[in-house]
Amino acid sequence: MLSLIFLAGGSGTRMGSPIPKQFLPLGGKPVALHSFDLFLSLSEISEIIVVCAPPYQHYFTSSTTPLRFALPGLRRQDSVYHGLKACHPNSKLIMIHDAARPFVEKKNILDLICAADRTGAAALATPASSTIKICTPQKIVQQTLERSTLWQMQTPQALLPSILHQGFLQTLQKNLEVTDDVSLAEAIDHPVEIVNGSPSNFKLTTPFDWLVAQTLISASHGAL
Repeated sequence: MLSLIFLAGGSGTRMGSPIPKQFLPLGGKPVALHSFDLFLSLSEISEIIVVCAPPYQHYFTSSTTPLRFALPGLRRQDSVYHGLKACHPNSKLIMIHDAARPFVEKKNILDLICAADRTGAAALATPASSTIKICTPQKIVQQTLERSTLWQMQTPQALLPSILHQGFLQTLQKNLEVTDDVSLAEAIDHPVEIVNGSPSNFKLTTPFDWLVAQTLISASHGAL
């Protein structure tokens, strides 16, 4: 049994929009529904837990896959935890996706599921394309990292429920803040497998991202 935690609770303040970015219309439907509809079509997914505020829950419906809701938390990890508590107790694998990533691809999702079944924790990612430097708060370079070892993380990410629970216990005990889900596996020294994602699976965060998304949608519609 595979449970999907679909994170749609962000405020989207950096986008400068009066409504959360994941509910802005893109190509004729809200951003969040682009990936949500894809997940609904996958027989591998047994249930979906949508994490979002009550005023936006009406966007999500399903006549096939069981659907439940959980409330967002103050931080991303709190929202994931709320979603985890709402998952079916017999779930064998938990997958987590950001609603603000509308262009995730089916093949990448299926590859991720296989990797998570194999390793216990896996995430989509792309190789870093730019040189990354560590700087002081005063913006003085301290170190240049080896680019060939660096990956830019994406979602979905998938973990065994036991690893998620143990990871959350560690974050509570050590007061850790994590910005992605497989960091919870790292917190308990469990290996994480990287699965090649797609550059198009970016997160809509800024107005520039929105322009890119509109270009991709226009190109895909033109190809039909």
